[in-house]
Amino acid sequence: MTSKILLEDIKIYAYHGVLPEEKILGTYYIINAEIVADITKATETDDLNDTINYALINDIIHEEMEILSHLLEHVAGRIIRKIKSEFPQVQKIKIKITKTRPPLRAEMKGASVEIEEIF
Repeated sequence: MTSKILLEDIKIYAYHGVLPEEKILGTYYIINAEIVADITKATETDDLNDTINYALINDIIHEEMEILSHLLEHVAGRIIRKIKSEFPQVQKIKIKITKTRPPLRAEMKGASVEIEEIF
């Protein structure tokens, strides 16, 4: 059985970027997380200890988004490492971070970075 925990479209205001104004003005970011782990035991036990607590995953994402970085790649890497350290049973993590208003000469929904790591 394949098991995934998905956190979709978490909206967080943060101050990441290379340009000085990005660190002053900030913008909204949309974060999506996909966590693959064997959580089939929880389907039988109804016990939080037998699954991945997605409230804790959400907390990790918020904590890491508060730490200023030049690159979204760096933020995604920190999120992945923290999740894996808290939940060693995780087999795969995919994080997508979208900057909703990148300082570019174009109208767009956003600029994203997606990083996937298999353990």
